[in-house]
Amino acid sequence: MVDFVPSAIADTKKDEGYRYVATRELLPKQPLPGVDPQQLNLPFAATRLGPRQRLYKISAIVTNRQLPGDEIIWWHRQRCGKDEPSHGELKGALAGGQMPSGDFGENAAWWACAVRADNLNQAMKLLKLPGEWVGKRLKAIRARLINLPGRVVTRSRQLVIRLTAAHPSNWLIQAVCRGVAKIAQSQAVI
Repeated sequence: MVDFVPSAIADTKKDEGYRYVATRELLPKQPLPGVDPQQLNLPFAATRLGPRQRLYKISAIVTNRQLPGDEIIWWHRQRCGKDEPSHGELKGALAGGQMPSGDFGENAAWWACAVRADNLNQAMKLLKLPGEWVGKRLKAIRARLINLPGRVVTRSRQLVIRLTAAHPSNWLIQAVCRGVAKIAQSQAVI
């Protein structure tokens, strides 16, 4: 059985719609004939197909990419293993694993905030930090850029953060601030 995605998210323009690519793979070790796939407690959906009733693993890929089906399957398989570190970062460093309430709506808002914070972190790493920072985890970024000793001063209706001049991350922080200021100026012009 392939999981169902509601039509509410699939009813969009044809070029922006979702595509469903279903795959079936023959299991190399076949169970005894007559054994129901549900009795095997497999970690994936499985079904018996064909005249010999062989057991197949069934899976689906939902995408909005406009590629041929075989290219979508290969692209999806190349990503294998890349989601787990991202989920670990969301659950550990951004408190996505500790839900604040028993209420679904509050927990959904909490998770949405964690995902947005992760997206901002990834955008900052990709757009404004040097190349060696792209693979760093949030814990390393906190230690070297965010949790720095300093003083927050309000002067002339401006908020100023004063750091020690000898800190090794000063040049990087200044470069990031200049880059963010350029983005803000370009957005203000539009």
